[in-house]
Amino acid sequence: MRRFAVVAAGLAIVAVAGCGSSASSKPATGSTGTRSVGTSTSGSITVFAAASLQGSFTQLGKQFQALNPGSKVTFSFGPSSGLATQIINGAPADVFASAAVKNMDQVVSAGKAAGPSDFAKNKMEIAVPPSNPGHVSSLNNLAKPSVKVAVCQSQVPCGVVAKRVFKNAGISVIPVTLETDVKSVLTKVELGDVDAGMVYVTDVMAAGSKVKGVKIPDGDNATTTYPIASVTKSSHASTARAFVNYVLSPTGEKVLKAAGFESP
Repeated sequence: MRRFAVVAAGLAIVAVAGCGSSASSKPATGSTGTRSVGTSTSGSITVFAAASLQGSFTQLGKQFQALNPGSKVTFSFGPSSGLATQIINGAPADVFASAAVKNMDQVVSAGKAAGPSDFAKNKMEIAVPPSNPGHVSSLNNLAKPSVKVAVCQSQVPCGVVAKRVFKNAGISVIPVTLETDVKSVLTKVELGDVDAGMVYVTDVMAAGSKVKGVKIPDGDNATTTYPIASVTKSSHASTARAFVNYVLSPTGEKVLKAAGFESP
């Protein structure tokens, strides 16, 4: 598995860095009392990550910084397709976490990243306003002309997955708006601008009482896999690899699972 190869490499890099550090001779510990991934890691990195990762990655970034004094993690969240294009065009990213393998492959093919690891999986759910004005109770309801539906743009992972869901269910849905990323779809639902939005399970969880979720049958649903990799020309390569390793660690997996993500 490519994931375990990257984890092993990350641990080896961290171990070497730890031997050469003079900052502290004591291992850093987290809330679980375990040694930090990248105890001696320092430097600022910019992580380009899919919009659906905003909540979980913001938490992981704070934890990583607490475990690694001297490090700083800045995030740029957005549609994976757009982030991939930015990296290919030379944007100063250090880590890329995509909501689709396709977009990661584009970055790898351009020589901007190598050795990506799958770290999570997500599936779709329908989000509706708490009052459910469109009376949406099933996936088939989205095909009604009277129901205003928001979907991601076709090139964005959440738009790609939504299209597969509609195909699986054998329905034709004409959205009233095509949004740039899944958080924008969720916002449309929260504001009551639409009757329903095609988002991820994790987005419904993150929204709490601001929306209601309508489950999609497993036979109709579709998933997307999330890969992560450090960018080849990162200015702080060891910090970037350490952050990737932290996301792949049991701690990272725990945070992602709590947010509703599944194992890849």
